[in-house]
Amino acid sequence: MSDQYPPPPPSEPTGPAGSAPPPPPAPQWGDTTGAQPTPAYAAAPPARAGQMGAGPIGQVRSTGVAFLLFIVTFGIYGWYYWYKVHEEMKQHSGQGIGGAVALILAIFVSIVMPYLTSAEVGGLYKRRGQKEPVSGVTGLWYFPGMFILVGPIIWFVKTNGALNDYWKSLGAQG
Repeated sequence: MSDQYPPPPPSEPTGPAGSAPPPPPAPQWGDTTGAQPTPAYAAAPPARAGQMGAGPIGQVRSTGVAFLLFIVTFGIYGWYYWYKVHEEMKQHSGQGIGGAVALILAIFVSIVMPYLTSAEVGGLYKRRGQKEPVSGVTGLWYFPGMFILVGPIIWFVKTNGALNDYWKSLGAQG
């Protein structure tokens, strides 16, 4: 049996009787031997119960003032509105298209924005387990609703009102 196992290495003196051996030397800069690999990204923080959309609360925007700014700026405020609203919803919930994509869509294919905006506002309510006051279907007030002239106004009042109510339910002032 002694042929199968090599003899144990001779024990080295460890200093005073009963003391532990010295610790291994500290790794030097750039030395990765024995080091744990670091992940390329950090893990997401765990979600806490009842804390859907724990991001920052968005701004309440007066429907009348926003409509007036849209008229006075010949529609330019609409781009700003869609950018800010979608960015706030994305920051708050972690879901949605975000401000930059919303702005690009608003500039190049603006007809999709009423549908997307209403759907995302409704999604905020849905993620909290509440009834959606608006949805993508609400965008139909915008188009083909624009043919009855007041359709886009009805869409904006409904969608902006639902978003304002959502932010107020979280403590936003306005």
